[in-house]
Amino acid sequence: MRLLKHKTNINFLGLTRRRIALGVSLLAITVSIASLSIRGLEFGIDFTGGILLEVGYPQAADLESIRGNLANAGFSDAQVQLFGTETDVLVRLPPTDGNAEEIRDELRTTLAGNGETVDLRRVEFVSPQVGEELTEQGGLAMIFTLLMIFAYVMFRFQWKFAAGAVAALVHDVIVTVGFFSIFGLPFDLTVVAAVLAVIGYSLNDTVVAFDRIRENFFKLRGISAEDSMNTSINEMLARTLITGVTTLLVLVALLVLGGESIAPFSIALIVGIVVGTYSSIYTASATALLLGVNAQDLLEPVKDPDLIDDLP
Repeated sequence: MRLLKHKTNINFLGLTRRRIALGVSLLAITVSIASLSIRGLEFGIDFTGGILLEVGYPQAADLESIRGNLANAGFSDAQVQLFGTETDVLVRLPPTDGNAEEIRDELRTTLAGNGETVDLRRVEFVSPQVGEELTEQGGLAMIFTLLMIFAYVMFRFQWKFAAGAVAALVHDVIVTVGFFSIFGLPFDLTVVAAVLAVIGYSLNDTVVAFDRIRENFFKLRGISAEDSMNTSINEMLARTLITGVTTLLVLVALLVLGGESIAPFSIALIVGIVVGTYSSIYTASATALLLGVNAQDLLEPVKDPDLIDDLP
């Protein structure tokens, strides 16, 4: 007998599928951690320190020529890429000793190449010490966020739900950051901001699902916690897919049209939303189910023992 009418009836949390999902998650986390340990991350200037220049050319920039001019001037480690249009160039240099004004003038002359007039729109100098501070603060922000989320979900639901939510978020962060390590993508403060945004997105998905699970625990009497959670996930599936797909459409447009400078931010959000949608079902809910969550966990304890006999 169907207790609730909904469009899908997929057994997301069946034992076999939970085991497969657990294996996939463990594999993704293991590969990500291994890559982070062996290869590390391609930290941007925000973390490593160095010089960042945004240069405008009167015509389409020849990146190979710019790289050659910088190498001849002693800046062989320079990273040169287009910044939006073909006339806008972004140059990253490792930390360099010397006077900032002299370095700026030398770079302006070098980038001008064959007497071209270039517009040096932005120059940023970041010391290695500042980069270390940003790395530490970014890590602390991530840890503080997860702790506050655990406290919030535990207060709103119950500690088993909180453990599931945090497990899903840790899964999302590790896999997203690991993706950048595996493919050698640049990792800067915009990516940290994107990861924090992914945490918020994934948490919203998880909390909405947990709200429906809590509601169905009391509405669907006489069925197992697994069946009740499956029903809840199916009821929320259309909402989850529509939200995810519409968000991904915007991010793909941002990735394609936003230029190379915004690409790491867009990629982090795209990967995070795909992984976060998956983890809301197969990590958060499955973890709570593994911990034995049921309707009794959400009932307020009876304080007066004499009232126990009066309960139906």
